[in-house]
Amino acid sequence: MASPERVAKMADRIRELVARRLERGLKDPRIGFVTITDVRVTGDLQHASVFYTVYGSQEERDETAAGLKAATGLLRSEVGKQLGVRLTPTLEFIPDAIPENAAAISAALSEAAARDAEVRRLAAEATYAGDEDPYVKPRELLDEDEDDE
Repeated sequence: MASPERVAKMADRIRELVARRLERGLKDPRIGFVTITDVRVTGDLQHASVFYTVYGSQEERDETAAGLKAATGLLRSEVGKQLGVRLTPTLEFIPDAIPENAAAISAALSEAAARDAEVRRLAAEATYAGDEDPYVKPRELLDEDEDDE
């Protein structure tokens, strides 16, 4: 088992190397605008999960996933050359769900804001069911006792 610091350092380095290689471009036209969001390496340094997002439609995302799967061997060999470790970790490309989650959270926050505005509007138009302040105050009791005398 490698130390957590070494695992984190290798994950950062793999993220940097894969992103740089994708930035330079691959010959596969299916690979679109890809952003590497995170890399997680197992404790034994044998496997790296590369999380990515793609800007575009669902069809473009599917094509990019197929292109990355086809380019995994090339990317792994480049990472192995640059890392300089005895065993190069296998690479697995996983689409990151951050954009979809962010859109769902944004929609939920918008709905909550609309409901809050409706509640504020109803509260501004509301009237009391009885007196404005139905509770008897101690001072009013003293005033009533003085009136009786």
